[in-house]
Amino acid sequence: MYNSKLYSILEQFNKYEQNRCRKYIQSPYFNKSQDLIDLYEIFIKRLNSSSQKPFTKEVIWRKLSPKRPFDDVRFRKYCSDLLKMVENYLGQEEYEKDSISQAINTMKSIRQRKLEKLHNNTVKKVRRSSEKHGIRNAEYFLQQYHIERELYSLNYFEAKRSDRSNIESISDNLDYFYFAEKLRLYYVGLIQGTFGTPQNYNFLFIEQVINQIQNSDNSKFPVAIRMYYQIILATREMDNEVHYYKMKELLEQFALDFPKEEAYALYNSAINYCILKINGGNNLFLDELFDLYNDQIKKEVFIINNELSPWKFKNIVVIALRLGKYEWTESFINTYKDKLPEASRENAVTYNLAQVYFYQKRYEKVIPLLHSVEYEDLAYNLGSKAMLIATYYETDEIEPLHSLFESFRTYLNRHKDIPANRRKNYSNLIKYTKRLTKIRPREKAALKKLKEEVESTKNIASINWLKEKISELE
Repeated sequence: MYNSKLYSILEQFNKYEQNRCRKYIQSPYFNKSQDLIDLYEIFIKRLNSSSQKPFTKEVIWRKLSPKRPFDDVRFRKYCSDLLKMVENYLGQEEYEKDSISQAINTMKSIRQRKLEKLHNNTVKKVRRSSEKHGIRNAEYFLQQYHIERELYSLNYFEAKRSDRSNIESISDNLDYFYFAEKLRLYYVGLIQGTFGTPQNYNFLFIEQVINQIQNSDNSKFPVAIRMYYQIILATREMDNEVHYYKMKELLEQFALDFPKEEAYALYNSAINYCILKINGGNNLFLDELFDLYNDQIKKEVFIINNELSPWKFKNIVVIALRLGKYEWTESFINTYKDKLPEASRENAVTYNLAQVYFYQKRYEKVIPLLHSVEYEDLAYNLGSKAMLIATYYETDEIEPLHSLFESFRTYLNRHKDIPANRRKNYSNLIKYTKRLTKIRPREKAALKKLKEEVESTKNIASINWLKEKISELE
C-alpha cells in the first residue's frame, strides 16, 4: 500500500493538513460512510508511526472489518472512494482561499433563484472582495469579467432598454485577460527557444496584439499587459537596453501586484536577460543581476512554498562574490540556509561556504570543506572539482593538483550522463590549467600562445579565473 496513490498523497500532509482533511471526511455534508472515516484513520495512524510491520491490503482489512472475510473488490472500492474524498478536500481547500470565485458563485446562485433581496448585499460583497484582492495579473481580469457578466445578468430583468449597461466593462476585462495571458504564453515560448530547443509554436494574432499595444498609449493598459509586453520587447531586441530598464522599473513598482509564483517567474525573465548580457561579455550587468536578486529578497518573492531553490541560492552567492560582497554573502548563506530543501541543504551550504572562502583567498578553509561532503548532485560535484583545481594551483600544491587532473579526467570519461558541452568545458579547464603549471613566468612565447588559445576557445569552465592566472605570469 506504500506505493498506492492514496498513500502517496496522504504522506505529503503535515499534522495540520491531516486534521483539516479529517474534519472534511467526518463532515456528513461531504461523507456519510463510517468505513471511509475509519480507513482514513488507519492510513494516518500508519503515517504517524515508525512501525516496520507489513502494511498490506489484508492487514488494513482486518483493522477495518475484523469480522468479515477479505473482499478485494470491496477494499479497492473503499480506497477509490477515499482517494476521491481526499482529492475533493484538496479542491475545497483551494476554493476556500479564493474569496472572489466564492462571491461569483454566490451571485450566480442568487440570480438563478431570483433572490432579489440578497442582490445588493452580494454585489457589495463581491466588490469589496475584489478590491481587497490586491493581485492584478491576467487571472484577476478573467474574474472581473465573470463578475461583470453576473452583474449584467442580475440587472438584466430590471433594466430598461434605454439604460446604459456594463457591457463595456465586460468587454474590457475580457480583452485585458486575453492580452495579458496571450503575451505571457508567447513569452514562455520565446524563452524556451532562447535557453532550450526552439519548438516553433504558432501563436495566433500575437503580432496583432503587440501592434495594438505598440500603437496605443500603453500607460492606459493594466500593468500585467505592460509587464509582459516590455519583457517580450527586451527578449526580441536584446541590444536595445531601454526595454530592459523599463521592465526593471515595472518590476520594482508592481512585482507584488502578481501572485508570488508569477512574480518569481517575472524576476527570472529579467534575470535571464542579464545572464545573456553577461555571457555576451557585458559585465556591467553583474550589478544589474545583483540588484534584481536583492530586490527579490527584499520583496520575499525568491522563496516558493517556503522553500529556496538550491540553484537560486548558488546563483545569488556566485554573483555577490564576483562583485566582492563577501560579508553580504556570508550573511545571506547563514540567514537563508534553513530554507533550502533538507535533502540538499548540507551540500549546498558546504559548497557555497567553500566558494566564499575561495574568493576571500582563505584557501586553508576551502579544501577541508570540499572534502567533507560527497556531492551526489552532478553540478555540485563538477563545481567542487573545478574549485579544487583552482585552490591547489593557488596554494602551489602541484602534486595533488596533477593527481586531481587525472582523477577528474577519468570521472568525466566514466560519467556518460554529463552533457557533451559541459564535459568539454571541464576537459578544457584541465587541459589549459595543466599547461599553465608548466610555463615559467618569463616564457613569453608560451604564455602568448596559451593566452591566444584560451581567448579563442569558447568552452572552458572557470575561464575568468584562468585568464587572471595567465595575466599574472605576463
